Amino acid sequence: MIPIELDHIQKTYDTTTEIAMHATIAAGELFTLLGPSGCGKSTLLRIIAGFVDPTQGRILFEDKDVTTMAPNRRDTGMVFQNYALFPHMTVAENIAYGLRARKVDKKSRAARVAVALDQVGLAGYGHRRIDQLSGGQQQRVALARAVVIAPSVLLLDEPLSNLDAKLREETRAEIRRVQSEAGITTVYVTHDQAEAMAMSDRIAVLDRGRVHQIDTPWAVYHRPATAFVARFIGRSNVVPVTVVEVNDHEVGVKLAGGSSITVPIPAFGPIGVGDELALSLRPEALEFATPQRAVAEGKVTDIEFSGATSTYTVVTPDLTLRVSVSDAIGRPRIGDSVSIGIASGHPWLVQP
Repeated sequence: MIPIELDHIQKTYDTTTEIAMHATIAAGELFTLLGPSGCGKSTLLRIIAGFVDPTQGRILFEDKDVTTMAPNRRDTGMVFQNYALFPHMTVAENIAYGLRARKVDKKSRAARVAVALDQVGLAGYGHRRIDQLSGGQQQRVALARAVVIAPSVLLLDEPLSNLDAKLREETRAEIRRVQSEAGITTVYVTHDQAEAMAMSDRIAVLDRGRVHQIDTPWAVYHRPATAFVARFIGRSNVVPVTVVEVNDHEVGVKLAGGSSITVPIPAFGPIGVGDELALSLRPEALEFATPQRAVAEGKVTDIEFSGATSTYTVVTPDLTLRVSVSDAIGRPRIGDSVSIGIASGHPWLVQP
């Protein structure tokens, strides 16, 4: 296991900055680059792999500067979005490809391939052709081919994007298990928030080349740094607010409708009275309340049923809110007027 340091990495095309990032990835960590298409996450992964040269900055694997090192000398294993398997080779031959390139002897090669097949749940599949496998099985072959060489760093570029929803859930658990057992420092690229939240030790949330936040899944969900993170990770009501009071521990803010609440002091600052900020309110942190406890009042315009819970869209005179509550008889219906209060958890101030 080795750490990776991205020392003020930047990639610029003409005058446009594709990506700029400074971070240290811990040894053995599964670190995810998360963001929408075009945010720079795949460019950054290719910089780490050596397929793209950075405009400035350095990449260090442990204490070794690999910035100008050829890709085949960086000791990385990579899983591509399209798997890049060889159709004319069997499963075992595909997995053994990197070992043959490293001139591993035939007996050791066979033993390591057998272990890799067992790791990814494909024991007994070594003789099969690639076209005899399902999409999920092909993805596992690509993973086995990457880990069989025992790389110092594992790089995965949207490896689940071609699978259906149920298979994605099963396969992401498999990837996490294999990565954890092997203890390989891993950089994972995805645009899927659920995938990132379920698998990652830490997540870097990116948009248009900018890193908005690097933190644990819990923190990016409950303590988003910016309005973009709040909206991109799950669902959130991002409400404009004005700061009306600041003390040592709390900030008083006024919502658009005139209601005032106090919230914890956020990580960014300083904050002053009159500042225009935004408030992240997760739908599950809201509830239907009595008028006396309400922070907003409006009309139900839509209901999404999802089994244990239902999410209500409520339009108020000043904003639209989503409220998620446990499903029960007697809940409001479309067209009903409702009062909304804060049920649990702290609202969280974010940078607009």
